[in-house]
Formats: sequence, C-alpha cells, structure tokens
Amino acid sequence: MRELIFASNNKGKIVEIQHLVNNNIKIISLQEAGIAEEIEEPFDTFAQNARAKADYVYRKTGIDCFADDSGLVVPALGGAPGVYSARYAGSPTNDAANNHKLLEAMRHVEDRQAYYQSVICLISGDGTRYFEGRCQGTLTETPRGDGGFGYDPLFVPDGYTQTFAELPLAEKSKISHRAAAMRQLCSYLNQQQAL
Repeated sequence: MRELIFASNNKGKIVEIQHLVNNNIKIISLQEAGIAEEIEEPFDTFAQNARAKADYVYRKTGIDCFADDSGLVVPALGGAPGVYSARYAGSPTNDAANNHKLLEAMRHVEDRQAYYQSVICLISGDGTRYFEGRCQGTLTETPRGDGGFGYDPLFVPDGYTQTFAELPLAEKSKISHRAAAMRQLCSYLNQQQAL
C-alpha cells in the first residue's frame, strides 16, 4: 500500500479526499505525520501555495506528499476572495465571518457567478506534478444548508438548485473542484503503480 501525506489538517478536506482515493492508497494527515506547525501560504496563486506546503512537508519527512490550495473566485469582485478565501475576514479563520463578508461585498452586485478552484501539487521521488480542478456556479443571497465547509452554504454549482452545503457528500464529491483535481491525481498515481 502506498502512503502519501496530505499536507492539511482541515478535517473537511481530509474526509472529502478519503472518500475519493482508491483503497490501495493510504492518506496520512499532517497531524499523523507529526507536523503540528502551521505551514505558510505566502503566495498570490493557488499553485505556488500548494507547492510551498508540499515542499515543506516533503523536505521535513522525506515521504511523498501532496498539498491542495483552493478557494472561491468571484470574477465580479476582481477574483476575491481567491487565495485569501480561508482568511477573507481575517485571522483566525472563521467560515461564518467569511461568508458574511462575502455577502456584504455582493450586496449590490448583479453578476453572482463564481467558481471554486483547486490546485494540487504532488511532490515525490518522481518530481513535482500539478493537478487542477474547477467547479462553476453562482452565489446565493443567504446561506443554505448545514453540510460542507467554507463558502459551501453560498455556492450553487451549475446544473443544481442546492448549495454545496445542502448536497450529500457523495454528490458533492462527484462534482467538486477538489474531486476533479483528485481524479487527475489518483489517475496519475494508479498509472505509476501499474508500471
């Protein structure tokens, strides 16, 4: 069985990813890998932040790892909250405060289109690879649903009437930005194991 460290302690993300990976791949959280410190995300792009996290973990442990950086992008707000999605309303991170700030920013905005973007950086003995996923949708005017995390109560994916927070995890896992990036990652890992 192949072990991979996922450079995160975000329980919501870990549950999602464990739901997506094949049984022959064991995902280890940062906590399980013995890394307690917060890893900086100082860059302006999802790809740079994902690489910074994966590189830090790989250098510290020597174990193949991957990191995800993702967020909500609202074109009408110039791309905000973007890479600052988790800390949009400041630190420490607070989903309710972030959602409130986004709703305030969107109060007089007609164009409610948005998308979730995810970039995964895998660092292994074979080098560095990137996998990207995107999920298009629109923003609601009030939060709906108790599931998910982050901006999920405000985000209705294209083709649906429910927010990510209202959809069952199994359904969200089929269509999410992270699911799209993870499918690419898993496909790559499976090809590597078959060699």
